[in-house]
Amino acid sequence: MNHKRLITAALPYANGPVHIGHLAGVYIPADVYARFERRMGKEVAFICGSDEHGIPITIRAKKEGVTPQDIVDQYHTIIKKSFSDLGISFDEYSRTTSKKHKQVSQDFFTTLYNKDKFTEEVSEQYFDEEANEFLADRYIVGTCPNCGNENAYGDQCEKCGTTLSPSELINPRSMLSGNKPVLKETKNWYLPLNDYEEFLNKWIIEGHKDDWKTNVYGQVKSWLNDGLKPRAMTRDLNWGVPVPLPNAEGKVLYVWFDAPIGYISFTQEWAEKTGKNWKDYWQSDDSELVHFIGKDNIVFHCIIFPAMMKAHGDYKMPTNVPAFEFLNLENDKISTSRNWAVWAHEYVEEFPGQQDVLRYALLSSAPETKDNNFTWKDFQTKNNSELVGIFGNFINRVAVLINKFYEGIIPAGNENAIELNEISKAATEVDQFLTKFEFRNALSAMMNLARFGNQYLQIEEPWKTIKVDEEKAANSLFVAIQIAAGLAQICEPFLPFSSEKLLKMFNSEKLTWQEVESHNVLLKTGHKINEASLLFSKIEDETIEFQIQKLENTKQSNKKTNLKANPMKDEIQYDDFTKIDLRTATILTAEKVEKADKLLKFSVDTGVDVRTVVSGVAESFTPEECVGKQVMILLNLAPRKIRGIESQGMLLLTTKDNGKLAFVKPEVKVENGIEIS
Repeated sequence: MNHKRLITAALPYANGPVHIGHLAGVYIPADVYARFERRMGKEVAFICGSDEHGIPITIRAKKEGVTPQDIVDQYHTIIKKSFSDLGISFDEYSRTTSKKHKQVSQDFFTTLYNKDKFTEEVSEQYFDEEANEFLADRYIVGTCPNCGNENAYGDQCEKCGTTLSPSELINPRSMLSGNKPVLKETKNWYLPLNDYEEFLNKWIIEGHKDDWKTNVYGQVKSWLNDGLKPRAMTRDLNWGVPVPLPNAEGKVLYVWFDAPIGYISFTQEWAEKTGKNWKDYWQSDDSELVHFIGKDNIVFHCIIFPAMMKAHGDYKMPTNVPAFEFLNLENDKISTSRNWAVWAHEYVEEFPGQQDVLRYALLSSAPETKDNNFTWKDFQTKNNSELVGIFGNFINRVAVLINKFYEGIIPAGNENAIELNEISKAATEVDQFLTKFEFRNALSAMMNLARFGNQYLQIEEPWKTIKVDEEKAANSLFVAIQIAAGLAQICEPFLPFSSEKLLKMFNSEKLTWQEVESHNVLLKTGHKINEASLLFSKIEDETIEFQIQKLENTKQSNKKTNLKANPMKDEIQYDDFTKIDLRTATILTAEKVEKADKLLKFSVDTGVDVRTVVSGVAESFTPEECVGKQVMILLNLAPRKIRGIESQGMLLLTTKDNGKLAFVKPEVKVENGIEIS
């Protein structure tokens, strides 16, 4: 059996924070698997890093008026901290702008070039004449020929998932200028994927039909059935890893060429720090490689990257590529551009000390075989009913009772009690499910042990039997504390923070998975545990309502046609509106109010009368500019004194883009006193 595990998680784009969709679809399952494999005694290298050369990064940089390096520096820091805060136990988290990555990816390209694995092709590519740039696929948007989405990218439609080329888009337009791009000749280096069809068919279609997830197998089979085509491995861009050839100025490696090589370069960085040999993980028969990805990355990890590694010749193929579907939020697709997401770094700030609650909620709703949905109400229920009501309740009762009746010292009990078999049963089930990448089933197996513990304690009632049968009560609590200790061990891949608390509470150490599977007595008679402490706390309705309202505010903001517009004020009834008396009027005189920089005093002909109005407009108008202006006035506003002057109405004004005020006035000159309705 292979002893080494190289586990990779898809590189997140460093153009924004990570959200719960990323966590549920890639990073938390990958972390659970890595933690489990370590407990199984495997030598694990859990590798990831920020993808800092993607087109979304340059798009964001242009929007914000900063450099791409500014963007990746900002978000790499946020992403790395979010992962750490949530207990994602990477052995190495690096970035594709590192010197090591540049060297490794350029060496990889050079090896393929020297082996004549590329073809040089001059082709017509889209060019933005106004921006004077060739357009990468993600800089081109248009109508998807498959589903009609008018904002499909030049490489993929995010609505239907179809992989595209820019030439397939209907009515393409440049994201730089909005103009229709023109075709212009350019030379690039292509990897003829069609040369690897036979290899890919034999490796995946024949070799992994029974052990790979159906969504991965099906998508790869579809691609291969349609026939593969050469794909450009270089791009005309000014941000990325430069193509290491003398005649390639202004060209960089295609992001999906350089990004997966990050798995290799980051492993090398980790090996240099730890004294390991990176080749033992990438080039040895004693190692297995597992890629955790989202379904939108299947083609890159199962077609393009394997073809690259086959062309190179020195690297092993992945044993498995478990790809997850998408997670929706409150029955709507998570969208970074619409800010429709629960961001990891915000969750950590708003739910301090409750990282495991999010891990549990996302794992229990993990989109393993189909898209799934996250709601805040369900999150609350999972915490209050399951983590607090079942798991935490059982642990607390056991620890409190042993401290109360036995001063924290585990009493004698039957080490062969049949109930203890539930511990090894749960551990074995978790083992079997995680080996098959069935995370929801594995989580359920762990929670079923907590349910069993609660039921056992409720039936035995040691707090009652201790008054009449001390031996029975002691045995009940001996069995219960073993189940609790089993939970402390088994929950670690899923709930690492809670497991750490439990091990401290039970004055215990982390065991190997094999020890948990084979030993039902984990804490011996006479062992002393520490005082009980609460693992989880109830999440109140107001906390959830705050999060729901936050999303509602986002939804309302997304409806705005002017993002600068303030939110609508509270609704009024029609009868309230009819009370308002708006009239046309003309300013007769205007003068500054003494010792008030912002106030002007007006004499206004309203058609009904001539009245005084005081208004704070002096920073936008001189008195001379106002005289003779026809304006609109709220006539029936109750008078009030301003700087000792009684103001008898309110003039209607608006704010211009430059921050200055402007009078709201009729389109054409009309008589004073005309009602506005």
